[in-house]
Amino acid sequence: MKHAKWPCGILAMAMAVLFFTGSAATADKKTCKIAYAQWSCASAASHVVKAVLEEKMGYDCELTPVGAAALWQATASGSVDGFVCAWLPSLHQHYYAKVEDNVIDLGPNLAGTKVGLVVPNYVSVDSIAGLDAHAEKFDNKITGIDPGAGIMTLTEEAMEIYDMAGMKLVGGSGAIMTDVLSDKIKNKEWVVVTGWTPHWKFARWDLKYLKDPENVYGGAEYIHTVVRTGLRKDKPDLYRFLDNFHWEARDLNQVMNMIQESDAPYKSAVEWVQQHPDKVQRWLPDVSEDNN
Repeated sequence: MKHAKWPCGILAMAMAVLFFTGSAATADKKTCKIAYAQWSCASAASHVVKAVLEEKMGYDCELTPVGAAALWQATASGSVDGFVCAWLPSLHQHYYAKVEDNVIDLGPNLAGTKVGLVVPNYVSVDSIAGLDAHAEKFDNKITGIDPGAGIMTLTEEAMEIYDMAGMKLVGGSGAIMTDVLSDKIKNKEWVVVTGWTPHWKFARWDLKYLKDPENVYGGAEYIHTVVRTGLRKDKPDLYRFLDNFHWEARDLNQVMNMIQESDAPYKSAVEWVQQHPDKVQRWLPDVSEDNN
């Protein structure tokens, strides 16, 4: 079969149409960048945000995993549009204080969180004040997460206040912390880790927070959404969605459990979004507001 020959002028016009159509489609694609700390709760929440933005709002959303301090720095500089895993009023307060003029705190997206030192329930110690007396049974260490995290700073303060000369704080990551916890529990060995709620480890193992009589770790915390200045003007629909984003600990726990079982964060987030249409609908911006 012979192929028809296109006159050069028509071929050039066709190629031009394809080029400009493709360029326009690329230009019209809405994009955003969301940062998140490498904690299971932060990853789960951020993937849900990405799923809503891509599946419901036509965005191409880039997720950027960073350290805790970098969350605030990247948002303040405008390198990212924001993040949904700020722990306030205590845990991230020192980060917030440094950049508060260059970010916007949209308030809590989840209530009822907690941080502190955590041990398996079979450990007979019930208070942070009793840790140092049993330092050898804990291998003389507290297993922490990334060194820049707020909970690590608080733990260093706790070690001074409770005079834990026999203990050492060991940094790592959330994944390393849970691996250590898992290995120790398998052998019924004593272990103490930096912990926070919500986290899937409380569903998997029988754990307890150590009492904190000096209140180093504070009371109830909240997880906030923080965005860069100028976002409301540049991307009003993104701003309104992030401002509307609010859920409960049981929602976050569901997503974390789904991710643990599937090892597929985005797929699990999309599945959760599909299973909760009414809740997700309340997060979506009102299109009519664009005309105001």
